[in-house]
Amino acid sequence: MDELLLRSLTPSVLAVLVRRGADFAAAEDAVQDALVEAVRVWPGDAPRDPKGWLVTVAWRRFLDATRADASRRRREDRLDEEPEPGPAPAVDDTLQLYFLCAHPSLTPSSAVALTLRAVGGLTTRQIARAYLVPEATMAQRISRAKRTVSGVRFDRPGDVSTVLRVLYLVFNEGYSGDVDLAAEAIRLTRQLAAAIDHPEVAGLLALMLLHHARRASRTGPGGSLVPLAEQDRGRWDTGMIAEGVGILQAALARDRLGEFQAQAAVAALHADAPTAEETDWVQIVEWYDELAGLTDSPVVRLNRAVAVGEADGPRAGLAELAALSDSLPRHTAVAAYLHERAGDLPTAARLYAEAAHKAPTLAERDHLTRQAARLNANLR
Repeated sequence: MDELLLRSLTPSVLAVLVRRGADFAAAEDAVQDALVEAVRVWPGDAPRDPKGWLVTVAWRRFLDATRADASRRRREDRLDEEPEPGPAPAVDDTLQLYFLCAHPSLTPSSAVALTLRAVGGLTTRQIARAYLVPEATMAQRISRAKRTVSGVRFDRPGDVSTVLRVLYLVFNEGYSGDVDLAAEAIRLTRQLAAAIDHPEVAGLLALMLLHHARRASRTGPGGSLVPLAEQDRGRWDTGMIAEGVGILQAALARDRLGEFQAQAAVAALHADAPTAEETDWVQIVEWYDELAGLTDSPVVRLNRAVAVGEADGPRAGLAELAALSDSLPRHTAVAAYLHERAGDLPTAARLYAEAAHKAPTLAERDHLTRQAARLNANLR
C-alpha cells in the first residue's frame, strides 16, 4: 500500500466532494472512510485510476450518510448523483482547497487549524504544538471550526494571509523532520507565487527555500540534531540559496515589508555567512526588531534574545531573556546556551538537563541531554 499516494490524493478527493455540495465535515468523514476501504482493498486489487476510485467510494459513503439523516432528505435530489464515469481529471486541487478552508465564516486561527488537520495531514498534537496551546484546547478549536462550516457552501474562498499561515506551519512541521511535508509546502507556495503577485507570498517562498537548502546538514548519523553553528556549510544547497535570495531581494524592493520577508532576511544573513563566526548578528538583531514590530510575537523576542547574545555578548542576551516568560518553548534551552557562553557552566548544565525534559522532539531531547553531559564531564 502506497501511503504517500493516498496522502497526496486526499486533498483532491476532498475538494471534489466539497465542490459537489458536500459540507466540509461530512466530506472529510466520507474521504476517511474511502481511505480505510482503500487500505483494505488495494493490496489485492489496485485500481487503474486511484483518484477516480477514491472519489467514487467517498461520494457513495457521503450519499449513504446523507440519506441516513432525515433532516437532510430534502437535499437528496441535488446530492443523489453518481460521479461521471471515466478517469478523474488530473488536477491538483490542494491549493484551491487551502483557500476554501480559509472560509470567511471562520476566524483566521480556526481556519488555519482546520486546514492543517483536514488538508495538511497534521495531527491535533502537531497543530497544538505549533500554536503553543494544550492539545485538548486545539481539539476543541478544530471541532468548533467543523461545526461552524457544517452545511456552509464553500463558494467564498478566504484571504491570502490565512493560506500563507497554513503553508508556513505545514512547512515548519516538515522542516522539523518530515522532508516530504516541507517539500509539499514549497510546491504549493511556488504555485501560489506563480498565480498571485504578492510580496509576502514571495517572502514565504524565499524563507522556505533558504531553510530547506540546509536540510542535508541538519542531522548527523542516526538522526542526531546538528545546530546551525555546527552544520557543514559545504552541504548547503547553494542553488536553492541563490534562488531564495533573488526572490527575497525582488520582494523587499517593493517596500511592502511583511513578517515572512523579515524572517527570510534573517535566514539569508545566516546563509550568506561563510562560517558561523562571520555571521552578521548586528543586522540580524535589526531584522528581529522589524519582525517584533510586525508581529509582537514572544517567539520572535526569544530568537532576538539569542541574536542579542551573539551581537552584544551573553549577558546582554540574558537581560533580554529575563523580560520573557520562562514558559515559552525552548526558553530554558536558550538560557542554558547563554549561561554557557557567559562561563557559568554549572547553571548551564542544569538548564540543559531541564530543557531536555521539556523538549518537544526526541532529537532535541537527545541533543540537550548530550550538552548537559558534556558540561558535567568538564566540571568533574
